Amino acid sequence: MTTLSLIFPCYNEREGIGHLLQVLSQLQRRLCPDYALELIFVDDGSTDGTAEHLEAELAGSSFTARVIRHERNRGLGAAIRTGFGQARGELIATTDSDCTYDPLALVPMLALLEQGADVVVGSAYHPQGGVHNVPAYRLVLSRGCSWLYRLVLGARIYTYTGLMRLYRAEVVRSVRFESDDFLAVAEILVRALMMGYRVAEHPMTLTVRQYGTSKAVILRIILDHLGFLWWLLRHRVRIRPEIAQPALRALATSETASGVCAGSAGK
Repeated sequence: MTTLSLIFPCYNEREGIGHLLQVLSQLQRRLCPDYALELIFVDDGSTDGTAEHLEAELAGSSFTARVIRHERNRGLGAAIRTGFGQARGELIATTDSDCTYDPLALVPMLALLEQGADVVVGSAYHPQGGVHNVPAYRLVLSRGCSWLYRLVLGARIYTYTGLMRLYRAEVVRSVRFESDDFLAVAEILVRALMMGYRVAEHPMTLTVRQYGTSKAVILRIILDHLGFLWWLLRHRVRIRPEIAQPALRALATSETASGVCAGSAGK
């Protein structure tokens, strides 16, 4: 049985925990007996009792789960880094605790790893993906940033800013990223591409959150992305698609796959 470590950064998410655990129960049944779930909740300095509520809900459940606490809010990237450090699985996934991306999509995403990808991205901006009731200003930010990364890097990837990701453990162990904030999501993917890891996209629908409120500080996020994009331009980083191996050809033509890019950095 392969262990899948599923990391949830949490900051004041108490209201949606019950719904999340219901969805994870469904996911656990779908994955059994091939995969064992390890749930890692990183409480990033919540002030609404998120950690305590999680521990109470998980007590006596069938989940293998841990709640890791940051004493103060350190940012999304810091929470991801903590989760990566705690994960024990051969496969590691990250996703939002508010279920704006459906965790059940991990089932077809796992199929893409089996066909040769090293990283699978849940992609709302892929032509076969979509968004539902998400505020326009959020779409301008995330879609615009993803378009700029696609333009600067030359990689055929549509979504750089979505947290819904699936990684082989070796990717998580080898990729180093600096950001402690929202930029980390894009930075991890870009640095994985620069190291030559193969990335596939699975089209998904991004929905508006039903519980809690967004913690994004829009102006700061924009400035962080522009700074990183400027660094990529200065260093002339371009992702060169390699000649497809048979596994990648199968991946690119499968029903669940929608795109794959094998990357390397060029100067």
